[in-house]
Parts: sequence; C-alpha cells; structure tokens
Amino acid sequence: MRPSRRLLGLALLAFAASLVAVASGGPMPAAALAPWLALAVLLAVDLALSLRRRLGVLAAAPAELFAGESGVVELTVDGAGPAEIAGRLDWPPGLDGPADAAFARDPLTGVAAARLTVHARRRGTWRLDRLWLNWPSRLRLLEFTPSVALDLTVAVVPSLRPMLSGSIDVAVRSQLFGAKENIVKGEGSEFHQLRDFTAGMDSRSIDWKRSARYRRLVAKEMRAERNHHVMLALDNGFLMREEIDGVAKIDHAVNAALATAWAAAVGGDLVGLFAFDSRPRHFLPPEPGRRAFARLRSRTAALGYETRETNHTLAMTHLLGRLQRRSLVVVFSDFVDTTTAELLVENVRLLGRRHVVVFVALRDPSLERLATVAPRSLDDVAAGVAAGEMRRERLIVMERLARLGIVVLDVEPAAVTARLVSTYLDLKAREVV
Repeated sequence: MRPSRRLLGLALLAFAASLVAVASGGPMPAAALAPWLALAVLLAVDLALSLRRRLGVLAAAPAELFAGESGVVELTVDGAGPAEIAGRLDWPPGLDGPADAAFARDPLTGVAAARLTVHARRRGTWRLDRLWLNWPSRLRLLEFTPSVALDLTVAVVPSLRPMLSGSIDVAVRSQLFGAKENIVKGEGSEFHQLRDFTAGMDSRSIDWKRSARYRRLVAKEMRAERNHHVMLALDNGFLMREEIDGVAKIDHAVNAALATAWAAAVGGDLVGLFAFDSRPRHFLPPEPGRRAFARLRSRTAALGYETRETNHTLAMTHLLGRLQRRSLVVVFSDFVDTTTAELLVENVRLLGRRHVVVFVALRDPSLERLATVAPRSLDDVAAGVAAGEMRRERLIVMERLARLGIVVLDVEPAAVTARLVSTYLDLKAREVV
C-alpha cells in the first residue's frame, strides 16, 4: 500500500493551510492541526471502505513454446476484485512480454482478465513466480500493491514447426517416391531389383548374364544409395549469441538443424550431432530412425549460451578424427573478422577433403539494410560504409569456401530451413556423398 498522487496533493494543501494559520497569529495549535485531522479522518474512511478479502488470481501459460515464437499468458482476477485493476509481471531472461497487464472486467460475470503475449527468446525452462497487482482505493487516496505468488513454468524448446506441418515429409517422400522416382530409382548406384526389359528402357541397364540364364531380357533397376551419414556441427561460441529478429543465431541454427535431421530420418539416412565452442562439447554418432531424432532434439534443447570464443581448429580436427566414413557434414558457424575467417576457411578445407561439407551462415538483414539504404546524414554515410565493407569481406570468404568445393549457404534466418533441406535433398539425389 502506498499514497496516491491525490493524497500527496491534499497533504500539500494541508501543509499550506497550516502555514497560513501560523502566519495569521490566531489560535495556532487548533487551526494548524485542523487540516491534518480532517485528512486523517478522510484517510481512515477511505481505508475502511476499501478493505477487502484477499483476491483470487488464476494464471495460465503454455507449458511449451518454440524458440522464436509467441504464446499467450492469461491472468484472471475473481469477481470480488476492485473495479479498476492493473498488474505487472517480472519476466525471466528467456521470455519477453509487456511489463504492464491491463485487466478488462466482464460486465456479466464480473471477472477481470488480461491476456499477455509472450515471446520466447531463449531455450530453457523459465518460471513466472510473481505478479504485482495495483488498484486505487474508493476515494483514490491510496494505492494497493500486493504481490501474488505464481507457479507457472514455460519450457522454450527448439522449433518443430516444419516437422509438425508435414512440409518436410512431403518434400522427402516426393523426392523418393513421387515425380522424381525415375531419377532416384533409375540412375542411382545401389542395386534395387531385376525386372523384365520393356520398350523405352535404357538398353545399358540390361543384365546380359542373367538374361542368358533366364532366356529373356532382364534389366537392373538401380536407386540412390541410402544410409548416408549426416553430421550436424553446431558452433555454440559467443558469436552465435548475437540476436537476429529477437532470437539468437544459435537458436536459428538449431531449428534448421532439427529440420534437416528430420528430413534425413525420413529419407533413410543416419544423423549425428557435434556441438563445439572453445572445445568439443557434445558428440552423438550418426544413428538411424526417429528415435535418434528424439535424442538429438533433447541434446540441442540442453545447449547453453556460451560466452567462449570458438576454436575452429580444435573442433574440426576432433570431428575429422571421429568420422570413420565419408559423410555429409553441415557446419553452422559465423565470423566477424579476417583472422577468424582465415582459421575457419583452413579447417573447413581440411574437412572437405574427406567429406561433403555444407557451410551455413546466417545473414543479418539489418546489416544489409545499412549497406543499401540511402544516407541522410554523415552518421548514416559512416554506418553505410562500414556495413558495406563488412558485407564485402563476408562475400570474399564465402567465395573462397565455394572455390574449395564447399557448399555455401549464406541466407537470412527466415529462409535458412527451406534452403538447407532443399540442399540436402539435392545432394542426396545427385549422390554426392
């Protein structure tokens, strides 16, 4: 409970009246105390009229939110509450929402409710444990500010939106069994089955030995090899903590990595995980099936937000020693200076000698806007020149990687999942691995 502005204003008036009474030379004690006594009586009446039983507050929040997406927290105060009521929530670091909650009272039920949109910024389990309420007294001389203990837990996890929508399943199954069936099954390197030769088939597919044995023309049907090893390498250094569109780069990378892992699981490949920062942290060997995807999701959800600088030399050397067969390695990383870029290029080049490497970097849209927007002041000119130089150096590094045979994806976060999945399907169809 605290005094309102109205009470402070009345106290100033009472103080002014007391000064006037003292300055007039009349019966000072009675005249000087009269305004304060009147204010005290008014305050006591206001307090007596405003006292009420403890309010009942109900709170509901989504148990789970995908990183980068939003949900709704609902707060409800029972019908015995005051006519005007407001609230304030203390948000944990991983959740972002409006600090003030505006309650609207239903005229039929008398229930005051507020709906707050919460945005999930960081992975983890976050608690909402306290709500601060605020309402004025009947005569608006006081403001009541009680706190209500809440027991809400919101788990922010990597996004599964592309998997739940079914878009990845459709894309992968179309690649394997849909309109591209002839490409995948007819021009692969893995033997699938024998079938009778019919008009229109490629004569080079005829198996002459078996045709002689069966005394009819028999052709080999091939298909693209499966059971490839796909390794998802996640850079979890401090550069990946930079936020783009309110979400850290590492979270954008994790979402795209999980979508690729799901596509690989549907396509019959084996998926593994490698996370690193200043040293290697997590290594999951490639495993088949959706059970492996569940393990991978659990590990990525537990990744912290590290403040260490990434050691690409140690990480790529460790990964090169752990991979026993030729694999598709998807490296999620980033750089800001030429020294980091030189080390990154050299170590990715060594990895690319034995494996197929896809390098994924997240482009910052704000940097692109700074480099292309028309300047209006000298500060805008300086910012545009700096942004243009950073973009030019970034393009040089990407071109060097591409010349080394590395598949480079330098895209904005909104498009990284679709581009990466389509790149994986293209490499799989062409049997590059």
